[in-house]
Amino acid sequence: MEGFAGKKLKKWVSIGMGILLCFLSACSCAGETADNSRIPDELKNLYACSAVLMDGDSGRVLFGKNEKEALPMASTTKIMTCILALEMAEPGEICMVTEKAASQPQVHLGMETGETYYLKDLLYSMMLESHNDSAVCVAEHIGGSVEKFAGLMNQKAAEIGCSQAHFVTPNGLDGSDEGGEHRISARDLALVMRYCIADSEKKEEFLEITRTAQYSFQDISGKKSFSCINHNSLLNMMEGALTGKTGFTGKAGYCYVGAARREDKTLIVALLACGWPNNRNYKWSDTRKLVEYGFANYEKKSLDISGIRLPHVEVLHGTVKQVSLRLGKGTASLSAVANGCKGGTVTVLAEEGEKLQARMSAVPVLEAPVQNEQRAGTLEILLEDTILAVYPLLCSEEAERLTYWFCLDRVLEACLF
Repeated sequence: MEGFAGKKLKKWVSIGMGILLCFLSACSCAGETADNSRIPDELKNLYACSAVLMDGDSGRVLFGKNEKEALPMASTTKIMTCILALEMAEPGEICMVTEKAASQPQVHLGMETGETYYLKDLLYSMMLESHNDSAVCVAEHIGGSVEKFAGLMNQKAAEIGCSQAHFVTPNGLDGSDEGGEHRISARDLALVMRYCIADSEKKEEFLEITRTAQYSFQDISGKKSFSCINHNSLLNMMEGALTGKTGFTGKAGYCYVGAARREDKTLIVALLACGWPNNRNYKWSDTRKLVEYGFANYEKKSLDISGIRLPHVEVLHGTVKQVSLRLGKGTASLSAVANGCKGGTVTVLAEEGEKLQARMSAVPVLEAPVQNEQRAGTLEILLEDTILAVYPLLCSEEAERLTYWFCLDRVLEACLF
């Protein structure tokens, strides 16, 4: 059995390797962000190797630094574990501790094989204190095994729209399988947080857990008592703080994902590889810079799609001279715009001077016959040069082709009736 000294040595070797990785990553990051001409002065000196500032309502990336690079995410992983547990189980369900769960390294609750806990209590343990054994116990209860639960995590990530995410462990400890290493990009991590606070049917329950300052509970036997304290400093650091989750491993460095809301603006920050010991406060510095920049420099802009006047299209050789158009179902890259695609108002956060506009392209003439819902052009919604959504322009009526027999039929009808 490995001794205490051996475990400590292993831990410090892991941290040492992490510091070396931090140095190498810093060199890489410096090379990739050498062109600072478009980076705001306030954001040029971020510590994180990968960072994102996201509009929490639409999912638009407002600022990114290596935002699509997949990196280890440490315990920020637990936001995915938590939201899946809330969606797939009831708070009062009883979880039994397996040997695998009980053997998880620190930070841990200290549970023992065979003990039982309520699911709700383990979620507080996992999110407030970041207990690794609680996360595994939850995963095994929901999925039957860690491996099967990881499959559920990856399935949910794909549904959310993540393209650079691969989950292997429910607690964020390093791991790999046939799909690769346990990693995510800052953009995808922000998307997961956005899902937790905006799209999930359990978003209120998620916020209630992650905003709790302190929580106490017992195991079901009543023999053990626990008290958890929330380590998300953002909650006490700035006005409008909503939620967040910290993370650290020797390989990942310090990581963080959090959200803040003021008036009608919701911002999400995701940071990966944001320093190694003894730089645990770098993540708070970067978070403050990004959030304050977002609130100061972005405002809501809206465009009423239903109010856009659509043209008529001339019909050549038709029984009618023109047909009217209507908007079809649009496709969008942003959630807020996607809601507008169903009819309504498109709303996004934009910088002062950025123009939200519609660009229409319709064919001037159609040759009969014209079918109902025949495509006759497109309507694009743009923020500056970026296309946010595309709607098909569809004919809202039919037009038959003008023929000899059609004309004869109309003449006879006029004469007889």
